[in-house]
Amino acid sequence: MFRTYKYRLYPTDEQKQALSDILQAGCWLYNSALHFRRKRWRESRHSVTYYEQAAMWRDWRDEEPDENPLRMLNMTAGQQVLRRLDSAFREFFQGKRGYPRFKESPRFNSVNYKPGDGSRIKGCKLYVQNAGLITVRWHRSLPDGKLKNIIVLRKSSGWYVCLQVELPEPEPGQHAGLAVGVDMGITHALALSDGTTFDSPKYLQQSLAKLRRLQRKVARRKKGSKRRRKAIQQLAKQQEHIANQRRDCWHKVTRKLADTYGTIVLENLSLNFMLQNGSLARSAHDVSLGMFRELLAYKAIEAGCSIVVVNPAYTSQACSGCGCIVPKKLNVRIHHCPDCGLILDRDINAARNIKSAGTRPLGANVDDCVMRSPGSSPL
Repeated sequence: MFRTYKYRLYPTDEQKQALSDILQAGCWLYNSALHFRRKRWRESRHSVTYYEQAAMWRDWRDEEPDENPLRMLNMTAGQQVLRRLDSAFREFFQGKRGYPRFKESPRFNSVNYKPGDGSRIKGCKLYVQNAGLITVRWHRSLPDGKLKNIIVLRKSSGWYVCLQVELPEPEPGQHAGLAVGVDMGITHALALSDGTTFDSPKYLQQSLAKLRRLQRKVARRKKGSKRRRKAIQQLAKQQEHIANQRRDCWHKVTRKLADTYGTIVLENLSLNFMLQNGSLARSAHDVSLGMFRELLAYKAIEAGCSIVVVNPAYTSQACSGCGCIVPKKLNVRIHHCPDCGLILDRDINAARNIKSAGTRPLGANVDDCVMRSPGSSPL
């Protein structure tokens, strides 16, 4: 399996300028390759392959070798930029993203090196071609494994390096914990079948007032001025801080879930309907349930617990006590069953249905009595 470890870099002023020049060259290459693809398609209705553009990149880089700023970018690193563009076009044709667009230099913030070709770990420092040895803060040890990629990353808070390591697959273990169903939402970010709920701190909501002030500050600065660039930097740092808070919170929650429960049952839920809803979009981004599923996946493998995914249909409408379908709108937060009299929080009721669907045969409830599956249509 592959794991990525991120470390903070502390380059000197000269090294910062060299790294910025490398990213500038990568941005120029990306935009030039994209322009050529668009031009070729307009003129002949023929696409361009990665291999054609890799040959063009070699010719561009070899022109006037003494003065060409493109030589700041390593040959293989430039090929990775072209692969990034080629991947963007493949995803566009598959309907996964929009048509690739040109990138502004401040928004082109990473370059990928292959270990030993333009970049490597030398002692306790990172060597980058044309930038030299850069100090790294090793806040945790890098595990033994084959180093596959070295990604130099520029963020508003500074420079970082992401080291992608290939590790052996962990031996499958047996977790001694119990099974739990998890319902994901916005009112309760997570509701567990044992009655536990987790509400997102909603760091974006807490920082809206400060973000508004910083955005007004940017709007009042003259375009192109140093003061405007400084205000933009402050705004970007605040946005990065919010993202770091959110990720740290989910790291702690997913670690606790993976260490506590042996089987975690989730809904096979598409989150696009939340992001496309004008009333829910900001709250959905703030909760960031996609990040929760991403972090839980690899932590569960490490802890030896299994993740089961079930059909989300009717998990909120079905009664977890008797299986009766109780229709209710989204603003109704309490489940009240007219048949068995069960009164329960809507999300906890859904979590119990999710657990039942993931741990027991379809058609059986807790007492092994026949019931309609929560994933089936109402009769």
